Amino acid sequence: MTAPAPEFTPRQNEVLASALRLVVEGGEKALTTAAVARAANCSKESLYRWFGDRDGLLAAIVAHQASKVRVPHENDDELSASAFRERLVTFAEDLLTVLAGDTSLALNRLAIGQASREGSPLGRLLLERGRLRIATRARVLLEAGAAQGHIAAVDATEAYRTLYGLIVRDAHGRWLLGQEPEGAEADFAARANLSVDQFLTLFPPDAQKTGRPAG
Repeated sequence: MTAPAPEFTPRQNEVLASALRLVVEGGEKALTTAAVARAANCSKESLYRWFGDRDGLLAAIVAHQASKVRVPHENDDELSASAFRERLVTFAEDLLTVLAGDTSLALNRLAIGQASREGSPLGRLLLERGRLRIATRARVLLEAGAAQGHIAAVDATEAYRTLYGLIVRDAHGRWLLGQEPEGAEADFAARANLSVDQFLTLFPPDAQKTGRPAG
C-alpha cells in the first residue's frame, strides 16, 4: 500500500500527538501553546514557527488526524482488480478506525458544541482539513479505478459518497452520542470488506474497458 507523503516531520507529529491528547483529556480550552509546549517538551517559539497561531495548530491537528486514513498517490501504476479492491478495503478500515477513535470523537463533539458560536474555527477545519482532504484523496483512487475499468463510475464524487455511506452508515452518529462499537460492528476489518463488496456490486467493472461482462 502506497501511503501519502508525510505532511509533518516526525518531531512535529510527536508534538501534534501531545496536542491531541490534551484535546481529548481537557477539551479545546486545554489547547494552549504553553500546555502543548510543556506536554511535548518543546518551546513555544518552535510551535509558532511550525504551526503559526492557535488556529494553525488546530488545523495541523485535524490534518494529522486525517492523514491516518491511508490512500494512494495519484501517480500509482496500473492496479489489478484485486489490488484496487485491497486499497478500498484498507481505506474503509482506516476510516472506521479513525472515526471511532477517542481523538476524532472528541474533535467532532467539540465542533458540534461550537457550531452556533460565531468565529469558532473547528467545524470549518474538520471539513476543510479533514473530511474534504480525505474525500479528495479517495476520489483519486476511484477515478483511477474507473479509468482502468475496475468500476463503472461516471462521477467519482457520487461514487465516493456511496462508498462513504456504505462504510459509515449511521455508526458515526451513534458513536458521537456515546454508544461504543460492539459485536459485529466492532470488527472493522469485516465491516470494511462487506462495505467494499457492496460498493463493487453497485459499481461493477466496466465491460467496455475490461472486455469481460459485469457481474
